[in-house]
Amino acid sequence: MKLPVEYKQLGKTGEKIAAVGLGTWRLGGSQSPDYAHDLEIVETIRYAVELGMNHIDTAEMYASGHAEELVGRAIKVFPRDEVFIATKVWYTNLRYDDVLQACERSLKRLGVKYVDLYMIHWPNEKIPLSETMKAMEKLYKDGKIRYIGVSNFSTRLVEEAQSNLSTTEIAANQVEYGLHNRSIEADLLPYCERNGITVTAYSPLGQGRIAMELKAKTKRTETLWEIANRYGKTPIQVALNWVIWRENVITIPKASRREHLEENAGACGWRLLPRDYQLLSDVWR
Repeated sequence: MKLPVEYKQLGKTGEKIAAVGLGTWRLGGSQSPDYAHDLEIVETIRYAVELGMNHIDTAEMYASGHAEELVGRAIKVFPRDEVFIATKVWYTNLRYDDVLQACERSLKRLGVKYVDLYMIHWPNEKIPLSETMKAMEKLYKDGKIRYIGVSNFSTRLVEEAQSNLSTTEIAANQVEYGLHNRSIEADLLPYCERNGITVTAYSPLGQGRIAMELKAKTKRTETLWEIANRYGKTPIQVALNWVIWRENVITIPKASRREHLEENAGACGWRLLPRDYQLLSDVWR
């Protein structure tokens, strides 16, 4: 079954990926591996791809690499070009040789010859960004990665990262963004819009905070419920649709159950009217 998941261009690449993908943080463990639910997680990831959510986001530090292993197990039943894999190198591995070795380990855990998007997970002021970007560009030139991205980077750091690339451009910056957290709207989001950089919103539902608040009767949750009822959607779908309303923003909510994947996918294929988008923006400020 495929739901009407929509696809957006990644940066200036021409690559189309799901506007609502799947994040894998805390799937398979948090800081260390947890093997108790591996089979269910693999099936969840496969179901996401079957629904059309082809963008799977992971990282080497998620469950100490186990999340990557689970993604690798899940995607092996699909043609490689049907799944867009994004992973990240941890901030302690940003020396030149460390980046190259970290990528090789990720490729092995994922069971693939290349990753689609490779990102610097967090900046590290103790390591020159020029050294890190040199390694990222080598991986790009060697065909180990298709696109280069960053995560949790300020506007200044995105500019610095781009200035250290000569053969490609930064495709995406993954940052926290949602109704609950609007800090990037002041500077980073407009910068990325102007420069053709995709913003990948993580924790778009505030790691459960929005769902918790929906149980309370506040002005902003009442507004969310009212809009959801008018569109025949759930409040979660409205909150996610608000996130992807801007052309250059995509998102990667975590989901561990099939019904949650279906609900997330249902945030696609329609759009909030501008007045409702603005109303939510104002009420949730």
